[in-house]
Amino acid sequence: MITITTSLPDDLVQRLAEYANTMGMPKNKLIEKALSLYLDHLKRAAYVKSYKTAADDEDILTLAEEGMHAYFKQLEDEAR
Repeated sequence: MITITTSLPDDLVQRLAEYANTMGMPKNKLIEKALSLYLDHLKRAAYVKSYKTAADDEDILTLAEEGMHAYFKQLEDEAR
């Protein structure tokens, strides 16, 4: 495990200490969990942005429609 050193505003450190105490966990574990959740949130936000961008891309829409046509044909073939 790598150790990092950082500076945080006093009020944030106070809030961190209060939550860590309330939750009965060390501050570093609370920071680890919060950072992990935040990075997951950023990743999901990037996916949402990419899908919104793709929704406006005619080439992507055409490709998706062709893929759906092939999928429906496969379903029909398997039903026979």
